[in-house]
Amino acid sequence: MAKEVPPTNTTVYSVIAVGTRIEGTIETDNDIRLDGQLLGDMICHGKLVLGSNAYLKGTIHCVNAEILGKVDADVEVKEVLSLRSQAVLNGQVKASTLMIEPGAVFNGTCSMAQAETANVE
Repeated sequence: MAKEVPPTNTTVYSVIAVGTRIEGTIETDNDIRLDGQLLGDMICHGKLVLGSNAYLKGTIHCVNAEILGKVDADVEVKEVLSLRSQAVLNGQVKASTLMIEPGAVFNGTCSMAQAETANVE
């Protein structure tokens, strides 16, 4: 009889690779990295990472986000939104904390919300 292996505390995440284009809604309970294109909505109950080649047009709702690529979207982040130096974000942002590195481009509006009031549907 096989011995049961206890679960480990490893992080589970999904990757949408470069060269992949998705139209529609992605919803995940785990962390996700987008290196391809999404034309639609991203709902992430964990951390969203948009790689330097990523493009997202639609809406984003997540707990944390790190953006290196291009986003044309309204963004709602419950905790921390980080725009890295090569990021381009066009849209309305609602976040508890917004971090913008020198070189990042942000065109839009931002409202700061407390972590408990920001919404991840």
